[in-house]
Amino acid sequence: MALSLAAAIRRGERCVRAVAEDAIRRARSSKLNAFARVDANAPKRQLPDGPLTGVPVAVKDSICIKDETPSAGSRAVGTWKAREDAVAVSRLRAAGANVIGATNCDEFGMGSTGETCQRGFTRHPLDLRRAPGGSSSGSAAAVAASIVPLALGSDTGGSIRLPASWCGVVGVNPSYGRVSRRGLLAYCSSTDCVGVF
Repeated sequence: MALSLAAAIRRGERCVRAVAEDAIRRARSSKLNAFARVDANAPKRQLPDGPLTGVPVAVKDSICIKDETPSAGSRAVGTWKAREDAVAVSRLRAAGANVIGATNCDEFGMGSTGETCQRGFTRHPLDLRRAPGGSSSGSAAAVAASIVPLALGSDTGGSIRLPASWCGVVGVNPSYGRVSRRGLLAYCSSTDCVGVF
């Protein structure tokens, strides 16, 4: 879906600004509580030409976005702001992806349901009474609800695989070290992996 959207943008069939505005509108109006915050400036951003140009992407709130506070689902982080993008985020940006916001997650990645989030629990896209799995609950829910076609999460002991399974989307937990963990607020550095939904 992400590549077909990027191809439609390259062909001029879709407008980058309209695609970003639509994703932000869906994120804000959703009852899923999937997003910790959205970036209102995303539609105005100049994006490099690449395989993902204009594709709206969400990032788990424990992965650094420059000048934002990655809360990791906790009040303990306070108001600290990231000085740079996480490596995974900077590579997505280099490919032309448009980061529209950060997604809700279990506090410090320590949860498997999406119910221990600072901003309240994330809801399942098909049944608001059910949990979507965690800890990358917001990322999985945002992709399953078609708010964004692509989202980053992190996995220590199932934090991508569980919500992907519960929400019926593909979640990739790459081999340890395949994707840089630089810029990830780690739960357990020796097993954490940044991956994608």
